[in-house]
Amino acid sequence: MVDKRFPKSYTAAQETLSARLAEPAPGRVQLLVGPRQVGKTHLLLELAGRWRERAVYAAADHPAAALPGWWEAQWSEAERRAEDEADALLLLDEIQQLPDWSRRLKAEHDRIVREKRRLHVVATGSSSPRLGRGARESMAGRFEKIELLHWPPRELVARFGLTREEAVATALAFGTYPGALAFRDEPERLRAYLRDAILGPALGRDLVALESVRKPALLRQLFAVAAGHPAEVVSLQKLRGELADAGALETIAHYLELLESAYLVAGVEKYSASAIRRRAAPPKLVVLNPGLLVGGAEPDPESIERSRERVGREIENACIALAWNAGQQVFYWREEPLEVDLVTRGSWGKWAIEIKTGGARARDLAGLLELTRRHREYRPLLVHDPERGGGRAAETTGIAAIDWRTFLLDGPPVEA
Repeated sequence: MVDKRFPKSYTAAQETLSARLAEPAPGRVQLLVGPRQVGKTHLLLELAGRWRERAVYAAADHPAAALPGWWEAQWSEAERRAEDEADALLLLDEIQQLPDWSRRLKAEHDRIVREKRRLHVVATGSSSPRLGRGARESMAGRFEKIELLHWPPRELVARFGLTREEAVATALAFGTYPGALAFRDEPERLRAYLRDAILGPALGRDLVALESVRKPALLRQLFAVAAGHPAEVVSLQKLRGELADAGALETIAHYLELLESAYLVAGVEKYSASAIRRRAAPPKLVVLNPGLLVGGAEPDPESIERSRERVGREIENACIALAWNAGQQVFYWREEPLEVDLVTRGSWGKWAIEIKTGGARARDLAGLLELTRRHREYRPLLVHDPERGGGRAAETTGIAAIDWRTFLLDGPPVEA
């Protein structure tokens, strides 16, 4: 059964695909989407290994995919393996690299359904905007989307055998990209991996390929500014002031949306019952994998001191990113002088969460108390560092409290 607390994790995607491939073929195309370097290809290869001679794996980003007849050859071979009494499986990796992929996939899917071929199809892609547009336009009713997002630290425990403490420390220092773990002791190689395997392709190919990106340099600068302000509420006017290239506020807002669609940065909205007020308020910038803070930062002699100064922001950023990657709706709340760091609703339930890793006093929780007084369906929670004494403030005010390390591993408590 898929873990409802982390329904977009690697383990959840693995279990969902296994269940759907156990259904009679042909079914809908399974479209596995998510950020770069989170294990989509590895998952397909796992499936290929399990299905053995009944599986055909084809990478659309391989040079051979540009040759005439490549596409037809993959389908012919997969259908040949589906001619006996058992189902076969066609695995198409990085399908967004193929021109007109959605129309071609629609035609093949309709044909195998019409001919009752016993063939399952799984396709993956790393470019959410391009995949989403193609699927909506041509694949409506013919696919099911499975999102595999950035790994929660608990996946590092399950997949790499790290202790819970090691998983949290690794996630904060290096991120949760599985491929980055090999470079934990080599900072320059780690930074190069994050830049060349993730940021470069995402910013320089996936997004810039869209017609709506007319200022690629502005897009890259916007990401760099966001990486410099994790978990900070920043107005669009201030963002524009920090960018070297001029851009209209509408362009900056649009590019923030693109960064979120590429699983890089989320512009978290202010919590409000009014949609107009939510959109009018400045966003809170959340980098969706802590590793992107490493890859997006320029090394300099003061980097260690700077990281010490903003460690609280980085922990808050990691907590909010965890909720976003778990498929929760995330907001912040602010009515001067009161503020709540994180408001979530989804499979976790409804929570108002204050994140205080540098110690907390009872008056620091006034925002939580006020928000939950106005909106009684939300439960208040203090995420804190027990070594800094925040638990005493929670006891005084009757608010549930949890160690920030436990929160990053398990999310909020099942019961409060």
